[in-house]
Amino acid sequence: MASFDPPVSATQQAVAIYLRDQAKRTNSRILSLIAAKAAQDPFKKISKMIKDMIDKLTQEAQEEAEHKGFCDSELGSNKATRDTKTEEANLLTAKIEELTAEVSKLAVQIGELSSSIAALDKAMAEATAQRTAEKEKNTETIADAKAGKEAVARAMLVLKTYYEKAATNTALIQSKSKGKVPGAPATFDKPYTGMEGGGVMGMLEVCESDFARLESETTAAESENQKSYDDFSADSSASKEAKTTEMKDKEAEKTTKESANAQAKKDLKGVKEELDAALAYYEKLKPSCVDAGESYAERVARREEEIDSLKEALKILNGDM
Repeated sequence: MASFDPPVSATQQAVAIYLRDQAKRTNSRILSLIAAKAAQDPFKKISKMIKDMIDKLTQEAQEEAEHKGFCDSELGSNKATRDTKTEEANLLTAKIEELTAEVSKLAVQIGELSSSIAALDKAMAEATAQRTAEKEKNTETIADAKAGKEAVARAMLVLKTYYEKAATNTALIQSKSKGKVPGAPATFDKPYTGMEGGGVMGMLEVCESDFARLESETTAAESENQKSYDDFSADSSASKEAKTTEMKDKEAEKTTKESANAQAKKDLKGVKEELDAALAYYEKLKPSCVDAGESYAERVARREEEIDSLKEALKILNGDM
């Protein structure tokens, strides 16, 4: 015997109308679908369908709340990571730029100090060569002056001895084989004294004085030149030592900063990798946590209205209205 579904009751019609109105007001596809079913399906089937939908929407609300918690937590953590890593990257970039500039500046300073030290070495070498040449010349001049002075002294001693002997004679005995003494008369009526008053002895005395003065002046000049050289050498040595110490300090500082710069570059690479990973994870979260169309609040409000509307429809079906 064939079974026939009972005709749709006025209650079902009321439910269908109510749900259509609610669907239109809330723009709910679910309410619109159930409204269509309510006008056609049996009473019991409609009642079960509404209850099942209420359970489903309630379950969805719970799951979305849990997902919302997950999204809030992950997005918050991800944003903190992105902000932290971005700040770290900026600080490291600035540090690298600063260290690079400092290393470059130190390199220039080290080059300048190296050039200064080389210039000091060159000047010292030139001064030493000049001093050596001067010393050799002065030593030779002093030796020549001493020798000349001694030779003149010996000559003067010979002449003086000769004149002293000649002073005891009143006449000069002439030797037939040798002839007269140049400039002497044939006979003397007084002791012969030669040219000692202003002649040969005077010339020799002048020569002796010249040699003595040359020795004294050259000795004084040698002493002064040696003192100037010693002062220059001491100043150059002190300057070179100071510059060498400064250059070594700057080389050590440069090495330290180069090491720090290399470490900063290594750290920046790691930070950028972490930042890239955080950005990639953010893109992964966006579809379900950011770009979900409606806001979470809008979805919650719409679902609550759907549940309330379905509960109200269930009351109508059960005659509780």
